[in-house]
Parts: sequence; C-alpha cells; structure tokens
Amino acid sequence: MDNQTIIKTSNLSRRYNGQTAVDDLNFEVKEGEIFGFLGPNGAGKTTTLLMLLGLSQPSSGSAVVCGMDPIRQSKEVKRLIGYLPENVGFYGDLNAVQSLEYVANLNGLKGEVVARKTDNLLDLVGLKQDAKKKVAAFSRGMKQRLGIAEVLIKDPKVLFLDEPTLGLDPDGALRIIDLIESLNKDQGITVVLSSHDLHQVQRISHRVGIMINGKLVAEGSIDSLAKEKFGVGEKEYSLEEIYMKYFREG
Repeated sequence: MDNQTIIKTSNLSRRYNGQTAVDDLNFEVKEGEIFGFLGPNGAGKTTTLLMLLGLSQPSSGSAVVCGMDPIRQSKEVKRLIGYLPENVGFYGDLNAVQSLEYVANLNGLKGEVVARKTDNLLDLVGLKQDAKKKVAAFSRGMKQRLGIAEVLIKDPKVLFLDEPTLGLDPDGALRIIDLIESLNKDQGITVVLSSHDLHQVQRISHRVGIMINGKLVAEGSIDSLAKEKFGVGEKEYSLEEIYMKYFREG
C-alpha cells in the first residue's frame, strides 16, 4: 500500500448463513479525498463499513485502514477513525456540552483540553448557541451535527459517514454537506460517504464506488465512469444517470 492510500481492501468478503453480503471487494481510498460509497439498500455498503471499522470480521480477504489491519489492530485503528452511523444514539437528558464531554472522557481526554475542544467543535458545527439545550429537544439535523462533533473529538484522520443527510430537509442536508466539505478542505480529513443523495455526493466527492449485490461494479471519478458507460461526447452526465446505468446493468 503506497503512502497516499489510506484504505485498501483485497478480495474482502462477508457471508452470513450461506448468503454473500460482500463479494471479493477490491477498492482504494486515497488520503485527503472524499469517496462516495453508493448502492441500493442491501448492496453491502454498511457491512463493508463495519469490516473497515473492525466491528465485523471478514469471511475472507483483508482490509488495511491507516496502514493497519482493523481486526488485528482494532484499538489502534479506532483511535484514528470516526464513525457516524445512520441512526445516531444520544442521551436525551444531556445537553450538547455534556454529550461532548461524555464522549471526550470515553476517549481518554481530560481537563482543560475537553473544555477547549467542546467549545471549538460546537462552534464548528453551528451549535454554540444551543450548547446548553437538552439533546432531546434537538431536530434531526442538529443531532446529526452534534454526532459529527462527537466523532471529531479525537481528531480522526478518516471519517466514515453512513447516510448523514437521511431524513433531513434540504436546508439541513445542505448544512451537513457543507460541513463535510469544509472538514475535508480545511483539515484534510479523508471521508468515506455512504449516501443515497446522489446530487450531494456528486457535489463534493472526488471519486465514487458503486456496489450492487455485494460486488463493486464501478470505481473512479464521475467523469471516468461517464466515459466508461456512455463514451466520449459533449453531454455531461449526472451521477444519477451514471448510477442508474450501472444499476440497470448490474
């Protein structure tokens, strides 16, 4: 694995009760890029993320994240990555500050550094004015932004985001996408973004991978995938058009 590759899978597979959820997956994510991870429900995207996070063991094949095996070096990998699942859980009786302090303590942070990080992160995600509000009173969009603040508390090198805009109104989704883009541009954080919002993925992703029925059927920039499926021409194809072409043929 070269020094620009931060995630690499080699024939990564996962089978459950005789059913193959992920089938010989091979792809790479370069350091400092946003990688859009696409596919219909049941395609194997979340299963893949769980294996990269060291939360599920492959049936065969291997993965490398930040130069390490996420299964054999699980603790070391988890120190360097952040994960925002599709449905984020919170303690509703805590406020935003208390929620971040709790996560900071779980990550071994203590004292003044916690107060400083909490204040900076709430400002970063646009929740500073709501710092003392109970999380139970937060909208879904506010909870998503708080979730991103929580995964940033340990200064991760890589963020895995699973449907971060699901269920949000257009304004809330735009705020999340803008935040993800700024984290990538301003802090150099590598992002793996799993989402059904193809318009937003197209807007910020450097490259995409498309999974169908457990297989990676495409990987590359949007321009390169368009040329592969539609040939060279004057028309610019949207990610949705490219995705549907692969989906129909998948």
